[in-house]
Amino acid sequence: MNEDIVSIPSAGLRLHGALGTPADSRPSERRAAFLVLHGFGSNCESPSVIQPARVLSEFGYVTLRFDMRGCGRSEGEFGRVICLEQVEDLGNALDFLARHPAVDPDRIGVIGSSFGGAVAVYAGGINARIAAVISNGGWGHGERKFRGQHPGPEAWAKFTAMLEEGRAYRARTGKSLMVPRGDIVPIPAHVRENLDKKNVQMLSANSVEMFPAETAQSMFDFRAEEVVAKIAPRPLLLIHAANDSVTPTEQSVELFKRAGQPTELHLFSGLDHFLFNENSARVWNLLRGWLDAYFPARS
Repeated sequence: MNEDIVSIPSAGLRLHGALGTPADSRPSERRAAFLVLHGFGSNCESPSVIQPARVLSEFGYVTLRFDMRGCGRSEGEFGRVICLEQVEDLGNALDFLARHPAVDPDRIGVIGSSFGGAVAVYAGGINARIAAVISNGGWGHGERKFRGQHPGPEAWAKFTAMLEEGRAYRARTGKSLMVPRGDIVPIPAHVRENLDKKNVQMLSANSVEMFPAETAQSMFDFRAEEVVAKIAPRPLLLIHAANDSVTPTEQSVELFKRAGQPTELHLFSGLDHFLFNENSARVWNLLRGWLDAYFPARS
Protein backbone atom coordinates (compact mmCIF):
# COMPACT_ATOMS: atom_id res chain seq x y z
CA MET A 1 0.00 0.00 0.00
CA ASN A 2 1.16 3.52 -0.82
CA GLU A 3 0.09 6.11 1.75
CA ASP A 4 0.10 9.89 1.58
CA ILE A 5 -0.44 12.20 4.56
CA VAL A 6 -3.44 14.42 3.94
CA SER A 7 -5.25 17.32 5.60
CA ILE A 8 -9.05 17.18 5.62
CA PRO A 9 -11.16 20.31 6.19
CA SER A 10 -14.00 19.90 8.68
CA ALA A 11 -16.02 22.60 10.46
CA GLY A 12 -13.20 25.13 10.17
CA LEU A 13 -10.61 22.65 11.45
CA ARG A 14 -7.97 20.52 9.75
CA LEU A 15 -8.09 16.78 10.33
CA HIS A 16 -4.93 14.71 10.00
CA GLY A 17 -5.21 11.61 7.83
CA ALA A 18 -3.38 9.02 5.73
CA LEU A 19 -4.77 8.07 2.33
CA GLY A 20 -3.72 4.65 1.05
CA THR A 21 -3.92 3.31 -2.48
CA PRO A 22 -3.40 -0.37 -3.31
CA ALA A 23 -0.04 -1.27 -4.82
CA ASP A 24 -1.73 -2.68 -7.96
CA SER A 25 -3.81 0.43 -8.71
CA ARG A 26 -3.69 1.42 -12.37
CA PRO A 27 -3.78 4.99 -13.72
CA SER A 28 -7.33 6.25 -14.33
CA GLU A 29 -8.81 3.25 -12.47
CA ARG A 30 -11.44 4.05 -9.84
CA ARG A 31 -11.82 1.65 -6.92
CA ALA A 32 -14.21 1.26 -4.03
CA ALA A 33 -12.87 2.87 -0.86
CA PHE A 34 -13.23 2.80 2.91
CA LEU A 35 -13.07 5.41 5.63
CA VAL A 36 -11.43 3.69 8.61
CA LEU A 37 -12.54 5.10 11.97
CA HIS A 38 -10.71 4.92 15.29
CA GLY A 39 -12.24 4.16 18.66
CA PHE A 40 -12.86 6.12 21.86
CA GLY A 41 -10.19 8.79 22.33
CA SER A 42 -7.80 6.92 20.06
CA ASN A 43 -6.42 7.99 16.68
CA CYS A 44 -5.53 6.73 13.23
CA GLU A 45 -2.27 5.19 14.48
CA SER A 46 -4.18 2.68 16.61
CA PRO A 47 -3.74 -1.02 15.73
CA SER A 48 -7.54 -1.22 15.41
CA VAL A 49 -7.19 1.22 12.49
CA ILE A 50 -3.82 0.21 11.01
CA GLN A 51 -4.76 -3.47 10.76
CA PRO A 52 -8.06 -3.12 8.85
CA ALA A 53 -6.57 -0.40 6.63
CA ARG A 54 -3.73 -2.75 5.70
CA VAL A 55 -6.05 -5.70 5.07
CA LEU A 56 -8.53 -3.65 3.04
CA SER A 57 -5.67 -2.35 0.90
CA GLU A 58 -4.55 -5.94 0.29
CA PHE A 59 -8.13 -6.69 -0.76
CA GLY A 60 -7.89 -3.88 -3.32
CA TYR A 61 -9.61 -0.90 -1.63
CA VAL A 62 -8.47 2.69 -1.31
CA THR A 63 -8.43 3.64 2.39
CA LEU A 64 -8.54 6.85 4.36
CA ARG A 65 -7.72 6.62 8.07
CA PHE A 66 -7.91 9.90 9.97
CA ASP A 67 -7.98 11.49 13.40
CA MET A 68 -11.32 12.89 14.51
CA ARG A 69 -11.23 16.47 15.79
CA GLY A 70 -9.59 16.75 19.20
CA CYS A 71 -7.81 13.42 18.72
CA GLY A 72 -4.33 12.48 17.56
CA ARG A 73 -2.82 15.15 15.33
CA SER A 74 -6.06 16.78 14.24
CA GLU A 75 -7.06 20.28 15.26
CA GLY A 76 -9.71 20.96 17.87
CA GLU A 77 -9.80 20.92 21.65
CA PHE A 78 -7.77 17.85 22.62
CA GLY A 79 -9.96 15.23 24.25
CA ARG A 80 -13.28 16.84 23.34
CA VAL A 81 -15.01 13.83 21.79
CA ILE A 82 -18.64 14.49 20.84
CA CYS A 83 -20.59 11.85 18.90
CA LEU A 84 -22.42 14.13 16.47
CA GLU A 85 -19.26 16.14 15.81
CA GLN A 86 -17.54 12.90 14.81
CA VAL A 87 -20.46 12.12 12.50
CA GLU A 88 -19.87 15.55 10.94
CA ASP A 89 -16.14 14.84 10.57
CA LEU A 90 -16.94 11.54 8.87
CA GLY A 91 -19.18 13.31 6.37
CA ASN A 92 -16.46 15.82 5.54
CA ALA A 93 -13.88 13.04 5.19
CA LEU A 94 -16.29 11.32 2.80
CA ASP A 95 -16.47 14.47 0.67
CA PHE A 96 -12.66 14.65 0.66
CA LEU A 97 -12.22 11.00 -0.33
CA ALA A 98 -14.87 11.19 -3.06
CA ARG A 99 -12.74 13.77 -4.91
CA HIS A 100 -9.70 11.50 -5.10
CA PRO A 101 -9.00 10.35 -8.70
CA ALA A 102 -8.46 6.72 -7.63
CA VAL A 103 -11.87 6.50 -5.91
CA ASP A 104 -15.30 5.69 -7.27
CA PRO A 105 -17.30 8.40 -5.44
CA ASP A 106 -20.45 6.26 -5.41
CA ARG A 107 -18.71 3.32 -3.72
CA ILE A 108 -17.29 4.55 -0.42
CA GLY A 109 -17.89 2.51 2.69
CA VAL A 110 -17.06 3.08 6.34
CA ILE A 111 -15.56 0.71 8.89
CA GLY A 112 -15.12 1.46 12.59
CA SER A 113 -14.36 -0.23 15.91
CA SER A 114 -16.13 0.36 19.22
CA PHE A 115 -16.96 4.10 19.36
CA GLY A 116 -16.02 4.25 15.68
CA GLY A 117 -18.45 1.42 14.98
CA ALA A 118 -21.28 3.37 16.60
CA VAL A 119 -20.38 6.48 14.58
CA ALA A 120 -20.22 4.38 11.39
CA VAL A 121 -23.72 2.98 11.92
CA TYR A 122 -25.24 6.36 12.78
CA ALA A 123 -23.59 8.06 9.81
CA GLY A 124 -24.71 5.28 7.49
CA GLY A 125 -28.27 5.74 8.70
CA ILE A 126 -28.41 9.46 7.97
CA ASN A 127 -26.06 9.76 4.96
CA ALA A 128 -27.19 7.89 1.86
CA ARG A 129 -23.83 8.54 0.16
CA ILE A 130 -22.20 5.92 2.39
CA ALA A 131 -22.34 2.75 0.30
CA ALA A 132 -21.55 0.10 2.95
CA VAL A 133 -21.11 -0.03 6.74
CA ILE A 134 -18.97 -2.34 8.89
CA SER A 135 -19.19 -2.03 12.67
CA ASN A 136 -16.79 -3.98 14.89
CA GLY A 137 -17.75 -4.03 18.58
CA GLY A 138 -19.96 -0.99 18.13
CA TRP A 139 -23.04 0.11 20.01
CA GLY A 140 -26.45 1.54 19.28
CA HIS A 141 -27.91 2.85 22.55
CA GLY A 142 -25.65 4.89 24.80
CA GLU A 143 -27.58 4.66 28.04
CA ARG A 144 -28.08 0.90 27.79
CA LYS A 145 -24.42 0.43 26.85
CA PHE A 146 -23.29 2.37 29.91
CA ARG A 147 -25.60 0.33 32.15
CA GLY A 148 -23.75 -2.75 30.95
CA GLN A 149 -20.36 -1.13 31.50
CA HIS A 150 -21.24 0.15 34.99
CA PRO A 151 -23.27 -2.78 36.39
CA GLY A 152 -24.86 -2.76 39.81
CA PRO A 153 -26.57 0.05 41.76
CA GLU A 154 -23.38 1.47 43.24
CA ALA A 155 -21.44 1.69 39.99
CA TRP A 156 -24.45 3.11 38.13
CA ALA A 157 -25.05 5.72 40.82
CA LYS A 158 -21.39 6.77 40.63
CA PHE A 159 -21.54 7.09 36.84
CA THR A 160 -24.79 9.07 36.72
CA ALA A 161 -23.54 11.31 39.55
CA MET A 162 -20.52 12.11 37.39
CA LEU A 163 -22.82 13.14 34.54
CA GLU A 164 -24.85 15.33 36.89
CA GLU A 165 -21.76 16.94 38.39
CA GLY A 166 -20.43 17.60 34.89
CA ARG A 167 -23.57 19.55 34.02
CA ALA A 168 -23.52 21.43 37.33
CA TYR A 169 -19.80 22.24 37.07
CA ARG A 170 -20.24 23.72 33.60
CA ALA A 171 -23.23 25.77 34.78
CA ARG A 172 -21.19 27.13 37.71
CA THR A 173 -17.88 27.79 35.97
CA GLY A 174 -18.51 27.81 32.24
CA LYS A 175 -15.77 25.18 31.98
CA SER A 176 -15.74 21.42 31.54
CA LEU A 177 -15.27 18.94 34.34
CA MET A 178 -12.46 16.62 33.22
CA VAL A 179 -13.00 12.89 33.73
CA PRO A 180 -10.57 9.94 33.44
CA ARG A 181 -11.06 7.55 30.52
CA GLY A 182 -11.72 4.61 32.85
CA ASP A 183 -14.55 6.43 34.61
CA ILE A 184 -16.39 6.60 31.28
CA VAL A 185 -15.47 3.29 29.64
CA PRO A 186 -13.84 0.79 32.00
CA ILE A 187 -11.45 -1.69 30.37
CA PRO A 188 -11.03 -4.82 32.51
CA ALA A 189 -7.47 -5.68 33.56
CA HIS A 190 -7.66 -9.12 31.94
CA VAL A 191 -8.25 -7.53 28.51
CA ARG A 192 -5.10 -5.43 28.85
CA GLU A 193 -3.13 -8.39 30.21
CA ASN A 194 -4.28 -10.70 27.40
CA LEU A 195 -3.15 -8.26 24.72
CA ASP A 196 0.12 -7.65 26.58
CA LYS A 197 0.81 -11.40 26.59
CA LYS A 198 0.27 -11.47 22.83
CA ASN A 199 2.47 -8.38 22.45
CA VAL A 200 -0.48 -6.56 20.90
CA GLN A 201 -0.85 -2.84 21.53
CA MET A 202 -4.30 -1.82 22.77
CA LEU A 203 -4.07 1.97 22.53
CA SER A 204 -1.91 4.13 20.30
CA ALA A 205 0.49 6.82 21.38
CA ASN A 206 -1.16 10.19 22.07
CA SER A 207 -4.46 8.54 23.03
CA VAL A 208 -6.74 10.68 25.18
CA GLU A 209 -6.75 9.87 28.90
CA MET A 210 -8.90 12.74 30.24
CA PHE A 211 -12.21 13.84 28.71
CA PRO A 212 -14.73 16.59 29.42
CA ALA A 213 -17.87 15.28 31.07
CA GLU A 214 -19.74 16.42 27.96
CA THR A 215 -18.09 13.50 26.14
CA ALA A 216 -19.80 10.99 28.43
CA GLN A 217 -23.12 12.85 28.12
CA SER A 218 -22.79 12.83 24.33
CA MET A 219 -22.28 9.07 24.36
CA PHE A 220 -25.14 8.56 26.83
CA ASP A 221 -27.53 10.38 24.47
CA PHE A 222 -26.30 8.72 21.24
CA ARG A 223 -28.84 6.38 19.60
CA ALA A 224 -27.46 4.77 16.43
CA GLU A 225 -30.05 2.01 16.70
CA GLU A 226 -32.78 4.56 15.95
CA VAL A 227 -31.41 5.11 12.43
CA VAL A 228 -29.81 1.73 11.62
CA ALA A 229 -32.84 0.57 9.59
CA LYS A 230 -32.25 3.44 7.16
CA ILE A 231 -28.98 1.90 6.00
CA ALA A 232 -30.90 -0.72 3.97
CA PRO A 233 -30.77 -1.60 1.13
CA ARG A 234 -27.07 -0.75 1.46
CA PRO A 235 -25.12 -3.64 3.06
CA LEU A 236 -24.33 -3.68 6.80
CA LEU A 237 -21.92 -6.03 8.58
CA LEU A 238 -21.93 -6.24 12.38
CA ILE A 239 -18.99 -7.98 14.09
CA HIS A 240 -18.71 -8.47 17.83
CA ALA A 241 -16.92 -10.63 20.38
CA ALA A 242 -19.37 -13.26 21.64
CA ASN A 243 -18.40 -12.39 25.21
CA ASP A 244 -17.26 -8.78 24.98
CA SER A 245 -16.04 -7.48 28.32
CA VAL A 246 -15.90 -3.83 27.22
CA THR A 247 -18.94 -3.13 25.02
CA PRO A 248 -21.88 -5.45 25.77
CA THR A 249 -22.49 -7.90 22.94
CA GLU A 250 -26.23 -7.19 23.10
CA GLN A 251 -25.54 -3.83 21.49
CA SER A 252 -24.75 -5.40 18.12
CA VAL A 253 -27.50 -7.99 18.57
CA GLU A 254 -30.05 -5.21 19.05
CA LEU A 255 -28.69 -3.30 16.05
CA PHE A 256 -29.14 -6.47 14.00
CA LYS A 257 -32.74 -6.85 15.16
CA ARG A 258 -33.54 -3.30 14.07
CA ALA A 259 -31.62 -3.31 10.78
CA GLY A 260 -33.01 -3.90 7.33
CA GLN A 261 -31.54 -6.20 4.71
CA PRO A 262 -28.91 -7.08 3.67
CA THR A 263 -27.41 -7.23 7.19
CA GLU A 264 -25.18 -9.88 8.75
CA LEU A 265 -24.16 -10.32 12.38
CA HIS A 266 -21.14 -12.45 13.30
CA LEU A 267 -20.11 -13.18 16.89
CA PHE A 268 -16.57 -14.45 17.51
CA SER A 269 -15.76 -16.77 20.39
CA GLY A 270 -12.28 -16.80 21.91
CA LEU A 271 -11.70 -13.11 21.14
CA ASP A 272 -12.54 -10.00 23.15
CA HIS A 273 -13.31 -6.39 22.41
CA PHE A 274 -10.20 -5.47 20.41
CA LEU A 275 -10.86 -7.90 17.56
CA PHE A 276 -8.89 -6.07 14.89
CA ASN A 277 -5.85 -5.65 17.14
CA GLU A 278 -5.41 -9.41 17.35
CA ASN A 279 -5.05 -9.77 13.57
CA SER A 280 -7.23 -12.88 13.55
CA ALA A 281 -7.39 -14.85 10.31
CA ARG A 282 -10.97 -15.83 11.21
CA VAL A 283 -11.98 -12.18 11.23
CA TRP A 284 -10.19 -11.30 8.00
CA ASN A 285 -11.54 -14.35 6.17
CA LEU A 286 -15.08 -13.43 7.21
CA LEU A 287 -14.50 -9.86 6.09
CA ARG A 288 -13.14 -10.97 2.72
CA GLY A 289 -16.12 -13.23 2.03
CA TRP A 290 -18.64 -10.55 2.98
CA LEU A 291 -16.94 -7.92 0.84
CA ASP A 292 -16.79 -10.24 -2.18
CA ALA A 293 -20.52 -10.85 -1.82
CA TYR A 294 -21.76 -7.33 -1.09
CA PHE A 295 -19.13 -4.69 -1.81
CA PRO A 296 -16.24 -5.80 -4.08
CA ALA A 297 -13.29 -3.48 -4.62
CA ARG A 298 -13.82 -3.43 -8.36
CA SER A 299 -17.29 -2.76 -9.69
